[in-house]
Amino acid sequence: MEKKTKVVKSKKTNKRSASFSLLEVIVIVIMTALVVGVSSSLIVYKNYNKINSDYNNDNKEEIDKFIEAYNNILDSYVEKVDGSDLIDEAIKAMYEHLGDPYTSYLDKTTTDTLEEQLNGEYQGIGVEISKEYTTGYILVIDVFKNSPADEAGLKPGDLISSVNGENTATKSAEEVSNLIKGSQSENVKIGYIRDDEEKTTTVVVKNVIIPSVQSENFDGVGYIYIETFSNTTYSQFKEALKDLENEKIKSLIIDVRDNTGGYLDAATEIAELFIEKGKIIYQLEKQGEIYRVYKDETEEKRNYEVAILINSNSASASEILAAALKENYGAKLIGKISYGKGTVQETEKLDNGEMLKYTTAYWLTPNGMKINNVGLVPDIEIDLEDYDTYSYEVDTQLQKAIQTVK
Repeated sequence: MEKKTKVVKSKKTNKRSASFSLLEVIVIVIMTALVVGVSSSLIVYKNYNKINSDYNNDNKEEIDKFIEAYNNILDSYVEKVDGSDLIDEAIKAMYEHLGDPYTSYLDKTTTDTLEEQLNGEYQGIGVEISKEYTTGYILVIDVFKNSPADEAGLKPGDLISSVNGENTATKSAEEVSNLIKGSQSENVKIGYIRDDEEKTTTVVVKNVIIPSVQSENFDGVGYIYIETFSNTTYSQFKEALKDLENEKIKSLIIDVRDNTGGYLDAATEIAELFIEKGKIIYQLEKQGEIYRVYKDETEEKRNYEVAILINSNSASASEILAAALKENYGAKLIGKISYGKGTVQETEKLDNGEMLKYTTAYWLTPNGMKINNVGLVPDIEIDLEDYDTYSYEVDTQLQKAIQTVK
């Protein structure tokens, strides 16, 4: 859908991390699918032989119990039951049983949305939309700069009334987004209402970069806001930083308030723009032992003063960047204590388009501090007087950051 959402996940989307509980999930799905003949439910992994051996040797009693219960429902329940739905719910229940909010089973729709946002680009026209229930129309919340929608003249506040002549009054924002992206031609005709006047415009459907970075120059103090850490965030950040440095900024503010995370690689690459080569960016811990240390491997660095704005919704990759720049660059953290998400997730995308997401490690700051469920404490704690806006005039946290680095 066109409307953007934020997500938190490790960038290692295709890497396997074998664990006993995950193997059980795989075995249950494979064996059950074989019994009921539902080939669409098969999940085939490269190490099937190892899993099959585990089933025969260690888990046979448990798996047989599951199969017996499953067959009993299909054969004896008073109503007809969809076997695939039972499998889906069984997988979800097992992941929920782990008690980890970041370990989950994602259906295809959720997987597609997550991947679109983390990729940082998609096929569309470049608008953020939502359903306006008072009128029934689809409201244009934002138009991405230099996007096809921007070039076609669409503006925030427009009400989309039709797509290629099809009325959108009874459709959800997701349905309208699919109509636009599913256009059979490169052009889509958008009907919209502005100032009570019905208008139409033709928009090109093409690959659109989702903006995740905004920048300003406050009289020599550079400012970059990072909304999320997607595949395109690093390149957007580096371009914005270059433009600000060409304007001769003397210091910089990085704003990750309300940034709930994204790809760790994006945060790492941004940190490498500032930190000296060889300095630690973050560490990974599993079962009480540090097993991997990520260090700056680039020659690039900066030496001007940096402040980072954080709040209670700054999480995961945002916290990694903030901690790395605080402990190995001397950046000041300003705002409120951060969220405290100190775990790393990996994913396994299944052949049917669904996804398994599971926690694989804790991440630690360069100095070895574990921040999970704790968060980062700001060097300068200050409330935001008007939480609904981050405009320069009323943003007390931003004003404090400017005073700190100026």
